[in-house]
Amino acid sequence: MNVIRFAKDWTLPVAMGLGAVLYLVFAFVPWLDSAALFFAPVMEAILPVFMFLVLFVTFCKVDFHQMRPVWWHAWVLLFNLLFVGIIMLIILVSPFSMNTQFLVLMEALLMCIIAPCATATAVVTQKLGGNLEQTTTYTFLSNFLTVLLVPICFPMIEKDADVSFWAAFWKILYQVVTLLVVPMLLAYIVKHHAHRLHQRIISIRDLSFYLWACSLMIVTGTTVKNIVHAQATVVFLTVIALLVLVLCVVQFAVGRFIGHYFGHAQEAGQALGQKNTAFAIWLSITYMNPLASVGPGCYILWQNIINSVEIWQHRITNSEKSA
Repeated sequence: MNVIRFAKDWTLPVAMGLGAVLYLVFAFVPWLDSAALFFAPVMEAILPVFMFLVLFVTFCKVDFHQMRPVWWHAWVLLFNLLFVGIIMLIILVSPFSMNTQFLVLMEALLMCIIAPCATATAVVTQKLGGNLEQTTTYTFLSNFLTVLLVPICFPMIEKDADVSFWAAFWKILYQVVTLLVVPMLLAYIVKHHAHRLHQRIISIRDLSFYLWACSLMIVTGTTVKNIVHAQATVVFLTVIALLVLVLCVVQFAVGRFIGHYFGHAQEAGQALGQKNTAFAIWLSITYMNPLASVGPGCYILWQNIINSVEIWQHRITNSEKSA
């Protein structure tokens, strides 16, 4: 029972640890090679399904009539845009950008900023007692900001990459629609026209949270794979990890600072700090130097450590109130 209690209290670290261990076991135990080759494409195919289900279950609990932009959305989007502009200015103006390692480092940081708000942000916000509708609304706004920024910024950095504005725009827009809009529409239909199914879904406590933990386990395994096979020194990988840690803390802190003025520090902190790292890794591998994917890979670790601590603190606070 103590093991089960620990797994429930620390779901996110357990999911990340399990994902890392499973990858290492399948990668370095010779007699599991055939199993590893079989499961690799299966995991890649399952991940989008889990992301879809997380959003579908979350949207089943959303009051769609309450989804509307509020002022903290505008300020968080503005600072997100400001952070992207600072990194882009450094890349385009700094003479150090001619150095491959420096450019990869900046690309890694950019991926952790330009990535949209994570699809699971609403799940964590709800877990922390925040406003689900405001966070869900911001998730939409953040994703569409990314759709606009990526096709503009990426060709300026990787000039040799075959990236046209409209090709990148429609490809990313397709990803957003598939993983964000479709589950919302499906949830809306279920909520208003399949009441029995809707009640059954929302009656399962923390279903979206545990689905997200499963997707986190898969993403962590992919991240460990990218780090293990990275063509870089340990020192350089450590520098990326530490700078990404600083960036993660800054984004959470700035978000909470903005939200404090509107009475929604928790929501704004999660909105700016929690990123769709799986999407960022895909962007890195598709358009940037693949080594830049180590940045959002490390961001997964840092943001979920912060999330785990926040959930722990929230649980302690609730326990003290009920005592």
